[in-house]
Amino acid sequence: MALEPVSVALKFGFLAVLFLFLLWVARSALKDLRRQTDGRAATPMPEATGLHAATGFGGDGDRHALLVVDRAPGHEPGSRYDVSSGATLGRGDVEIVLEDAFASSQHARIERQGGAVVLEDLGSTNGTYLNDELLRGPQPLHAGDRIRIGDSQFEFQG
Repeated sequence: MALEPVSVALKFGFLAVLFLFLLWVARSALKDLRRQTDGRAATPMPEATGLHAATGFGGDGDRHALLVVDRAPGHEPGSRYDVSSGATLGRGDVEIVLEDAFASSQHARIERQGGAVVLEDLGSTNGTYLNDELLRGPQPLHAGDRIRIGDSQFEFQG
């Protein structure tokens, strides 16, 4: 008969652990939602900074913005994609299809904004990395920048 109090204590202990787990999941989800909302609404388009000017589309008609495959499942290394007029990358109905389990259906977009070529994550689950840093809001691209989506990596040439 001494097992009954132990059994009741184990049941309450299990319920307490389950409750704490659910609180942790809810907190994590809210934290992610706040980060996405804050990152999109509050982050203005950054100016081109650093040693290089952002790649422009100005009067130079011969200038092409290219995305070169370093490694990507289903793509030959060295393959080139002209992204001068913009392109969306992902697993779905996009201009550059990624055969990558870590890519969302519409993962990231490269587009022209003013005189710069800009990379933007489209709310993907696993994020987009620019030069090994998680992309937080639209960023201008510079020649030599590395873009990573899951196991796929590209180099930007402008």
